[in-house]
Amino acid sequence: MKLSKESLPGIKLFDLTGRSAIITGGSKGLGQAMAAGLASAGANVMLVSRTLEEGEKAAEEIASEFGVKAIAFAADVVNEEQTILMAKKAMEAFGRIDILINSAGINIRGAIDELSLEDFQKVMDINVTGTWLCSKAVAPYMKEAKSGSIINMASTLGLVGLSNRTPYTSSKGAVVQMTRALGLEFAPFQINVNAICPGPFLTEMNEPIANTEEGKKFIVGATALGRWGELKEIQGAAMFLASDAGKYMVGSMLTVDGGWTAR
Repeated sequence: MKLSKESLPGIKLFDLTGRSAIITGGSKGLGQAMAAGLASAGANVMLVSRTLEEGEKAAEEIASEFGVKAIAFAADVVNEEQTILMAKKAMEAFGRIDILINSAGINIRGAIDELSLEDFQKVMDINVTGTWLCSKAVAPYMKEAKSGSIINMASTLGLVGLSNRTPYTSSKGAVVQMTRALGLEFAPFQINVNAICPGPFLTEMNEPIANTEEGKKFIVGATALGRWGELKEIQGAAMFLASDAGKYMVGSMLTVDGGWTAR
């Protein structure tokens, strides 16, 4: 094939002008960073969090910085009625749902004999059930449009093991498999489902171990780059999977881990 503008016109990378996105866990951490990344590419965003005030503050900052429509919505991702209302409100506000990022998640650390069943179940509920319910809530709208991108936040700990992390690793392993299954289920509707597997990013979730011996040796020391990831370094992966540049990605795990899993 002869190379030409006609045969390979290329894609205006990361152009999300006119599209809309729901980001759960969008008021802080990786969720807020990814929401800002999508907004910088022109997307309108709904930031979902359990605390409306936090979401409103983050939405106001994004709207002011990037000139897009940014709104907040308070919801518990484990509550099915609230996730259904979340999708309805996004449709009312934007007229479409193009992107869902399932970023709401928690981590409870500890040896298995030190943890309660309630600890384990809480992590599974938010990280797994929440991802499933939010994906289910947007499915009818994306199927009707025959277009969409769902991005699940898995983890490198969904791909490799780490001691004293049974709730988190179990939940993220489940998200990896859910992503593959939904990718196959939604592909006939031209809906792309993929996951990002972050390594050690210095978020509020990881602050408790940031300066501990464990954090220095088994987390940061395990990366090829020898440092925590910066929040801005997750944006490119989300923007890629949300844009036309990632349209041939189905059920994939995009690892952003500073070389942790490469060792």
